[in-house]
Amino acid sequence: WLFVVAAMIFVMIVLGGVTRLTGSGLSMVDWRPVTGILPPLTDETWERTFKMYRATPEFQKINADMDVDGFKGIFWLEYLHRLLGRAIGIVFLLPFLWFAWRGFIRRDEWLKYGAMFVLGGLQGVLGWYMVQSGLVERSDVSPYRLTAHLGLAVIIYAYMLWTAISLLQPVRRTSLAVGRGRVLRIATPIVTGAIFLTILSGGFVAGNDAGLAYNSFPLMDGRFVPADIFRLEPWWRNFFENLPLVQLDHRLLALLVVIATMILLVASWRQPLSAGARRAIGAWAVVTVAQLALGIFTLLLFVPVPLGVAHQAGALLTFTMALWTYHELSRRA
Repeated sequence: WLFVVAAMIFVMIVLGGVTRLTGSGLSMVDWRPVTGILPPLTDETWERTFKMYRATPEFQKINADMDVDGFKGIFWLEYLHRLLGRAIGIVFLLPFLWFAWRGFIRRDEWLKYGAMFVLGGLQGVLGWYMVQSGLVERSDVSPYRLTAHLGLAVIIYAYMLWTAISLLQPVRRTSLAVGRGRVLRIATPIVTGAIFLTILSGGFVAGNDAGLAYNSFPLMDGRFVPADIFRLEPWWRNFFENLPLVQLDHRLLALLVVIATMILLVASWRQPLSAGARRAIGAWAVVTVAQLALGIFTLLLFVPVPLGVAHQAGALLTFTMALWTYHELSRRA
């Protein structure tokens, strides 16, 4: 049950990337969590919905030549994204109530599972808060709210996935107690956290459209460090809003993750790991290298939608492999 819901969240995050890359996220300008489950079904309702969209800055500044047929193309992607969010809530809640009633989930565990449902509801609220930022003056959503929405989705996914794996493997004894083995156990969650930070930096890349500039590697405009990386005031805004520094941050974090992952892989060769741990760290290393290559090709080709979507999915898959490895190395889950 938890693996199914986690897989749905994985798809939800990837579909969110599709809506961003196709400019579909602002096509639905209202939020009706219960009554909004039905899409427009008649020409009249389509015209009414399109009229609401025409009042947005995105239409007026970017899509002024769009007709209702073009609008349907972006509407359906955002509609599917929201519909999947509702489906996740139902697929989580109904089995949870049944498992709790039947005693498969003990009373002392209700809070743990209830927190998952509450976080999912907050994610829906945060998604609408993000959309609102692009309906008033901006023609796109705030990169801060976009990144927060992405980050919370990844946290919910990780929380649910960790719980699911722990139900399959509740107790594990390892010999990683001393020397470099202990360092391996300590370093793995740190690198996993670095992957999470890299995903967040990718949110700021997407929110600022930073992937559409400096489309070369490893240099940026002929330099390793581009000019004007601290042109905004106060200085801290540059890390989140200044396009060259936003992209540079993402590059450096990605390279740091790759190097750290390779070091962990080499360090693991001399450790008495279980077969599961060796499989996990090996898969993690392979996915990490593939994700780096995919990111470079996505940048060089000016972020085509298929590659951009694959890169976002690859980021989440890399995070999944790291989480799996950390779980395999843990004494007790």
